[in-house]
Amino acid sequence: MTLTHHTTESELPVDAPTQLFVAGRWAPATTEKTIAVENPATGQVLARVADASPEDGARALDAAAAAQQSWAATTPRVRANLLRAAFDKVIERRDDFARLITLEMGKPLADAHAEVTYGAEFLRWFAEEAVRIHGRYANSPDGNSRLMVHEQPVGPCMFVTPWNFPLAMATRKIGPALAAGCTVVIKPAALTPLTTLLLADVLHQVGVPDGVVNVVPTSSAGALVAPLLSDPRLRKISFTGSTPVGRALLRDSADQVLRASMELGGNAPFLIFADADLDAALAGAMIAKMRNTGQACTAANRFLVHASIADEFTGALTRAMAALRTGPGIEPATQVGPLVDGKSLAAVHGLVEDACAQGARIRTGGTRLDGPGHFYPPTVLDQVPAHADILREEIFGPVAPIVTFTTEEQAVALANDTPYGLAAYAYTRDLARAQRLTEQIESGMLGINTGLVSNPAAPFGGIKQSGLGREGGSEGIKEYLESRYVAFADPTTATPAR
Repeated sequence: MTLTHHTTESELPVDAPTQLFVAGRWAPATTEKTIAVENPATGQVLARVADASPEDGARALDAAAAAQQSWAATTPRVRANLLRAAFDKVIERRDDFARLITLEMGKPLADAHAEVTYGAEFLRWFAEEAVRIHGRYANSPDGNSRLMVHEQPVGPCMFVTPWNFPLAMATRKIGPALAAGCTVVIKPAALTPLTTLLLADVLHQVGVPDGVVNVVPTSSAGALVAPLLSDPRLRKISFTGSTPVGRALLRDSADQVLRASMELGGNAPFLIFADADLDAALAGAMIAKMRNTGQACTAANRFLVHASIADEFTGALTRAMAALRTGPGIEPATQVGPLVDGKSLAAVHGLVEDACAQGARIRTGGTRLDGPGHFYPPTVLDQVPAHADILREEIFGPVAPIVTFTTEEQAVALANDTPYGLAAYAYTRDLARAQRLTEQIESGMLGINTGLVSNPAAPFGGIKQSGLGREGGSEGIKEYLESRYVAFADPTTATPAR
């Protein structure tokens, strides 16, 4: 592992907005309070962003509710063209977005560029889906009536997004909502509000009408969100984040019976069978574990390796992890950036210390790195006991714990031994085994011989305590539509008008 720390540069793109965006206008918070946004690689303050109060949240919902009827009546082609224009503008400004993501979140610049490509694609994908919202018309089985079903937008939506993918988590929600005809209030993470504000600026520039998208960063999420969930004008909540917070939001949204999409915690197993292509498995493991410095809900959390190849794979993974260059993400040579804040750093190191206290062995890494910044080295652990917290909790950092198995049945049992079910990965050259795994592994997404499952054209989401609903794919827009059914009397038997 190599640590580089050469730069102190923390300039923002000159036109990155820092105020609230409500009803098509930029404004300070009513209290004039601000949030200090820090660069996690240096601890330096990048900018001070308006800190929305509950009153600001109410104004944002006022704006979304006022714009809802006209936006729902906007033709699908117009909505599609606006989303496509936003896609083009984000791609045109990819360098600004990537740099901003890296500076406020910490991920390596190459990862930030990948996020821009991925995040922008949701705008293009749902631009194409906007004109493919279908209903149906049929005869009733008894022949006495005609059945018509049409799809309409659910109405104003509240989005609460995380810090780890500040562009993609916004576009993955905004894209389908706007395509369906819904207006939105979005509360980005207090750690990374700048990227979402820049996205709002892009949407405004391409002509998205005032009030359709409103952005209210805040340091007091509960105080801002709770009143909106009890407002009858709000019709949907979409949240990406931890399972405990998701549970609380579901409870708070129950009184208004809100539509809810929840993309929550994960504990992804990465299974490697004896017949796997080990070179491919190693490459996939590095992607699944180290993308975004391990700070992804889809990150491989537990490596389950057949005992016959465990030593070979562990050695190869240890060498690959130890060779990674750690440093500020803005440095082009950096492969591993900082964790997002000190709290995250302490949590990751605490899981490693707990595992080692119970018998796990450190193969590389395992110690905090000197600051400034919140750096933790790529770490590999083996001989991890089954009861260690690191196998039960989401790590959200560059740590790979390895556990062995001897039979397929044992591997499946270990993989499913978690209340979570977001993503899973498996490497095998046995087609029959791969087919069995698709039916036996309890996860919303499964990668067979690949370490990357996220794709805007596919439904993203989990089962069990990993969430409700799907984002992306043709399924994604359905989360923002409700079916209306109309029964028509059979026109051939109707009484003629006199």
